[in-house]
Amino acid sequence: MYRFAPSPTGDMHIGNLRAAIFNYVCATQKNSGFFIRIEDTDQERNIKDKDKEILKTLEVFGLKYEHLYYQTKNIKFHRQLAMQLVQENRAFACFCTEEELEKKREAAKKADIPYRYDNTCLNLNNEEVLTNEKPFVIRIKQPTIPITFEDGIKGTLTFEPKDIDSFVILRQNKYPMYNFACATDDMLQGTTHIIRGEDHVSNTPKQEHIRHSLGYAKTLKYAHLPIILNESGKKMSKRDDASSVKWLLEEGFLPSAIINYLILLGNKTPTEIFTLGEALQWFDIKNVSKSPARFDIDKLRQINREHIRLLENGTLAKMFDYGDENIGNLAKLYTEEASTIKEIKQKISTIFSKKNAPDGFENEFELIKNELLNADSFETYDELKNYIMQKTNLKGKSLFKPLRMLLSGFEHGPELVLLYPIIKPYIKEIIK
Repeated sequence: MYRFAPSPTGDMHIGNLRAAIFNYVCATQKNSGFFIRIEDTDQERNIKDKDKEILKTLEVFGLKYEHLYYQTKNIKFHRQLAMQLVQENRAFACFCTEEELEKKREAAKKADIPYRYDNTCLNLNNEEVLTNEKPFVIRIKQPTIPITFEDGIKGTLTFEPKDIDSFVILRQNKYPMYNFACATDDMLQGTTHIIRGEDHVSNTPKQEHIRHSLGYAKTLKYAHLPIILNESGKKMSKRDDASSVKWLLEEGFLPSAIINYLILLGNKTPTEIFTLGEALQWFDIKNVSKSPARFDIDKLRQINREHIRLLENGTLAKMFDYGDENIGNLAKLYTEEASTIKEIKQKISTIFSKKNAPDGFENEFELIKNELLNADSFETYDELKNYIMQKTNLKGKSLFKPLRMLLSGFEHGPELVLLYPIIKPYIKEIIK
């Protein structure tokens, strides 16, 4: 069983989406089940309706899931399991204040050593615990043996006990911490494989320790995906527009192209251009590189052009609010100079908008326009061109510059001999 577990605390970024795609692909290949878990226990950071946006995004990308869980629905189980660990002497109440802990963190920072909780409250006796009226958290006891797990990308990873302190599993408000909720939910929901970003590598030994402490014997398989770098070679952040899935969609990148690129990124694939369905036939998580991959927006643009060309003309035309397949052909013609639906939409919109004459060619523009408005339609571009030349005596730049502007709205673009057969049915509307 594979899962994708986003938090409703912000827009989905491409790292999240890549993890969702990989989990979906592997689950589909193995026919082992794929579910979504909205990790909403951080009440202060949750954003209203962000969960709905996440689910809508998954729908847009065709990532179908079998079950949907909300982590807060399991709060009673989180609390019960935390109390179980306390009763079994595997966890303990900690009354240290945030001010006290902050002083210790600062001292560790000045000493240039990693901060670890010093187990101040570990050996409090029952009377000290029961009579203490201060707010408290629950901490799980530090492991006593190394924690080792297999990573499908990074290989065998081992963490020593000293690297994992007695960390908090239940807050003062009795809401679970991330690692405790995540670890116990994966146990309760039967997760067998976890594919996520490598920023979670340090969380994995903690989650393994939680499940071992609860007596859970099943082995989970992991794959931690390398981070995605921006074009400057730094870790992508919210400041990078391209990190936002919403931004990419609004800019006119097709979901199929984004999927193609994210699977291709830092991966060995048998071909460069492919669909999600095709990737299901050959994808192997072991082929993903251990090294960070650099996001290249120009590469995505090139892939997006190819996916636009793969669309059926009718399907493509509907993206521009036209039902005519001819508009699909027109869109594909413009992939020679435009890469996104947004850019092509601007080109098509300009063709059907009122045009202004290019500077210095106002008379020629009006002359050609009037001749075409009064003429019958022409079967070919050569017939149209010859007719105008005959009627106006224009030639060279005086002919082609205003003619191009009249037909397309731009001084540069596709060859008119290629453009005209596509726009011919709408010629009167275009030159209005």
